[in-house]
Amino acid sequence: MSDSPSPRRTTTPKVVVTRQLLPTVEARMRELFDATLNQDDRPLTREELIAAVQTADVLVPTVTDRIDADLIAQAGDQLGLIASFGAGVDHIDLAAARARKIIVTNTPGVFTDDTADLTLALIIGVPRRLREGTSLIRRNAWTGWAPSAMLGRKLGDKVLGIVGMGRIGQAVAFRARAFGLKIRYHNRHRLPQAVEAMFGAEYVGDLDELLAQSDIVTLHCPSSGATRGLIDARRIALMKPGAALINTARADLVDYEALIVALEQGHLGGAGLDVFPDEPQVDPRIVALPNIIAQPHIGSATIEGREEAGEKVIANIRFWADGHRPPDQVLEGLV
Repeated sequence: MSDSPSPRRTTTPKVVVTRQLLPTVEARMRELFDATLNQDDRPLTREELIAAVQTADVLVPTVTDRIDADLIAQAGDQLGLIASFGAGVDHIDLAAARARKIIVTNTPGVFTDDTADLTLALIIGVPRRLREGTSLIRRNAWTGWAPSAMLGRKLGDKVLGIVGMGRIGQAVAFRARAFGLKIRYHNRHRLPQAVEAMFGAEYVGDLDELLAQSDIVTLHCPSSGATRGLIDARRIALMKPGAALINTARADLVDYEALIVALEQGHLGGAGLDVFPDEPQVDPRIVALPNIIAQPHIGSATIEGREEAGEKVIANIRFWADGHRPPDQVLEGLV
């Protein structure tokens, strides 16, 4: 993707949005651009995506759209910007976009707190068996309070292992300290000592060692060639008996088959999951296991966050249309 600014456009850019956005965001897009919106909010077919890139100046996809090299190769010469709605860009072939001189933008930082909040809910909910308790009430199967009933695990003094200590990982660490959790983390690069001190976080350079030390492991790294299958059967076996795994990041970080086996056999105490390999399909075994809290990919699902992400998309398009570098341009080498 070229770093040099594009010439200022003299016509209103044609913008195709692949999913339904919040009404305030869509109204602003209609006001500013020649916008084609998705009124019934179903994922576009491959043929519809091809038609979009062949006619649009700007494509606004989401994580549900696969913008691969073949699709980009079919784009018309007018396509100059892929303004993705969301922080992740692993659904876009950045090298192919760069080769076509198509700029790619995202919406970084918008969903940090929202995802961290959901992660903490799972960190609390899995050890305290909230899904099982809710199920008892819903089935009218609760027989009353008893000293030995529905015993979970306390959070205080337990070790929380954070894999990936970027924005979201740090936001989780900040929240987790209030619950008395001991914070340890693994990251590609160690954080400055002052940052570690702020979070009370201890760096563990070896991922296997972190997994073996942790009572709860939470994943906050992007999907890439280096991280796909990061938590496989071997590494799950390294985790403490009764430990919990939380994944609000990307499904392909985890071997879900190995995770299900570890939960069924009782090696792991539970899991909190917000992402799945074949969304929206979910493995029936995940649904059946009482020690899994499963959520429908809602880490970023707040009104405030979705509005802010829409505003960022609009700002990126306006900067590009005015011939300036968009503020959230993705640089291929940094992803």
